[in-house]
Amino acid sequence: MHERVHDEGIKMRSGVRIERGVPLCSAELGLTGKADSVEFHPDKLTGEDKPFPVEYKHGKPKSDDCDAVQLCAQAMCLEEMLHVSIPEGAFYYGKTRHRLEVEFTPDLRKTTKNTADSLHAFVAQGQTPSAKYSKRCDSCSFIDVCLPKQVSRNLSVNDYIREQLSKL
Repeated sequence: MHERVHDEGIKMRSGVRIERGVPLCSAELGLTGKADSVEFHPDKLTGEDKPFPVEYKHGKPKSDDCDAVQLCAQAMCLEEMLHVSIPEGAFYYGKTRHRLEVEFTPDLRKTTKNTADSLHAFVAQGQTPSAKYSKRCDSCSFIDVCLPKQVSRNLSVNDYIREQLSKL
């Protein structure tokens, strides 16, 4: 699913322009990234295209707001880049095959800004937050980078090596 949306390109579907793999940046948030997909819906009054970010997820909606913060950050980047207001976006969850719309409320925007600020504070301090393993880590694309199972166990290097050798 992600391979298809990460293929950069433009399609038209029912009068909506769909751009995939859209590069994003925001000087205000200090973020760069790439949107899975941005739909540009024609405004019937102005004739201008209104951006609508769509993020594709393999699983299902989460109980916390981490996905919503990611999508809101994408919208805030697009707003800064295109000088427009984006009130909402959507997720497409592969497991449920359901599209879920998200409103970018003032509270969600504040949480997104605070999250970006916290990220920059960690970077400035040279700190990496401790990884805490949970079941959702298994479906994360960064599990091989983060190594939450190994890091959260506090093994010494010698114990880790011994454990890996015993598995052979």
